[in-house]
Parts: sequence; C-alpha cells; structure tokens
Amino acid sequence: MQENVNNKENEEKKEDVVNEETVKQENSELENMNKELEETTDRLKRLMAEFENYKKRSSKERELLYNSILADVISAILPAVDNLDKAVNTQTKDEQYKKGIELVDKQIKDVLNSFGVQKIESVGKRFDPEIHEAVNHVDDPNLGEQEIKDEFRAGYKIGNKVIRHSMVIVAN
Repeated sequence: MQENVNNKENEEKKEDVVNEETVKQENSELENMNKELEETTDRLKRLMAEFENYKKRSSKERELLYNSILADVISAILPAVDNLDKAVNTQTKDEQYKKGIELVDKQIKDVLNSFGVQKIESVGKRFDPEIHEAVNHVDDPNLGEQEIKDEFRAGYKIGNKVIRHSMVIVAN
C-alpha cells in the first residue's frame, strides 16, 4: 500500500513538473506573441503616420502644381487682356461697339477674379521691386521719393504670388 501511495506521489510530482514546464512554455509563447503584437502595432502606427504624411505632401504638391499651371495659363492670357484694356480706352464714335468691348472686358476680368487673380495697384504707391519693374525714372517735385508716377503695363498676382510685375515709371 505504501508503494501505491509512493507511486501516486511520484506521478503527481511528475504531473506537477510537466504542468510547470507546460506553463513555462506557454508563458514563453505568450511573451513572444506579446512582443510580436507590439512590433506589429508599432509598424502599423508608423505606417499610418507615413501614410498621413504622404497624403499631406501629395495634397500640397497638387495645390502647388495647380497654382503653377493656373499662373502659366493666366500669364498667356494677360497680353490679350492688355489689348482689350487698350480697346476700351480708345475713342470711337460707335457707342454700341464700345459697349460690347466693355462687356467683354468686364467678363474676362470677372473670370480672372473668380480664379483669385488681382491687379497690382501701382500709380501713387511706393515702388516695391517685389511687385514692380521700373522702366523709367523721372524727377517730379509733386511726388514723393520712390513714388510711382505712371504705369506702362499692369501687373497681376494670385494671392501673394506675382504672375507678372507692373512696368512703372518711378519718381525722384
């Protein structure tokens, strides 16, 4: 009977050892899985951050490209706008013709305004080489120093970006 009890105790000890080894093995596997989960989570977070940065960068690049193309198209149209301005300011006896030219001029300027194109104000302003191009210099006691007396060609900008500089005559 003693032997039976000893055998039972040995078997229980063996089971305990086996259970402890199984628990250790399972804990080790659990730790490995937790590490793998953390690494995967970290990679996922980094990937998500990279994707957000990519989206922002792409959006900014698209906007810059759009503005660049818009500026190029507007630059190509500006000589026609200049000629239309000259036509509006030309004297004519045919009032209907003059009215038609003025309507076309207004329509084109409305379209330019809808794209954010603004005419650069020059006459009476202080010369700014960022937006003006001086083509002549005159002495005029009635005007201040670096004041713009006259404008040869109008300048235009979209927001802060100059599409075409104003050609001006600067006094003093």
